[in-house]
Amino acid sequence: MKAVSARATAGINLGAKMIAADNSGAKIVRVVSVKRAKGKKARQVYGKIGDHVKVSVKKGIPDMKGKVFDAVLVRQKKPWRRLTGERIAFEDNAVAILKDEKGNPKGTQIKGPIAKEIMERWPSVAKIASNVY
Repeated sequence: MKAVSARATAGINLGAKMIAADNSGAKIVRVVSVKRAKGKKARQVYGKIGDHVKVSVKKGIPDMKGKVFDAVLVRQKKPWRRLTGERIAFEDNAVAILKDEKGNPKGTQIKGPIAKEIMERWPSVAKIASNVY
């Protein structure tokens, strides 16, 4: 997995509820864990833009409710700094649900904008996005 070209700020705690931005059938999801996260002893790990996370579906179509899926964080409210010096923040926290470990998205379109950092790390997710900022 490619590194993100930004100084991403810790934005998403475990247990955070967020919007599923794609049309996979989930509406509201809860972050269960952050995959490939390196933490410090006795400190909870956190998610940031472009991270691979496990989510549990809280609201959505009945056959998806309660199930656990892999997802990518595509938007976060907490501002982060790009290498150009600009700071970026979105108005909500959102994920795109994945159907396999390779990073292929479950949905066919993503509602709303996604970050440019997603395009670098997850090109297949960025292909179905409407806007990239």
